[in-house]
Amino acid sequence: MQADSCMVSKGLQPRYSGPFDALNKIVSAEGFRGLWRGVLPNVQRAFLVNMGELACYDHAKHFVIHNQIADDNVYAHTLASIMSGLSATALSCPADVVKTRMMNQASSKEGNVVYKNSYDCMVKTVKIEGLRALWKGFFPTWARLGPWQFVFWVSYEKFRQIAGLSSF
Repeated sequence: MQADSCMVSKGLQPRYSGPFDALNKIVSAEGFRGLWRGVLPNVQRAFLVNMGELACYDHAKHFVIHNQIADDNVYAHTLASIMSGLSATALSCPADVVKTRMMNQASSKEGNVVYKNSYDCMVKTVKIEGLRALWKGFFPTWARLGPWQFVFWVSYEKFRQIAGLSSF
């Protein structure tokens, strides 16, 4: 239904009139398994986002504090969260592009699809549009992940401080 917003903006009719209509049409056209189309690319993307944010945050915070850019305070946590958001975005953008394409592809009753799997989607995207196509939407994604990283990590550090836990 989110993908239909592009159709509506072009003056076309959306595919679904609501969530129950979408459920019925997907199940009748693709079977019950059609409801899970795109779940593997979504899991891959979630893995990469979490790997980028979790692995980067502590390293970035250690770098900021160790190089005396800031003490262990809100400023250091903010800088580390910005770097964490950047890392998460850089790692997850290719998976996000693949996930979106896999979930939006239409399939026929015979099961014909444009992309067989995530790898096939990635290869075809790079062949047709070039390597940079995998990072389409980078800045909007970072604009969404950046504030989330800030709120999450600064809150996390405050809760650690309140609980009396050390920073490292």
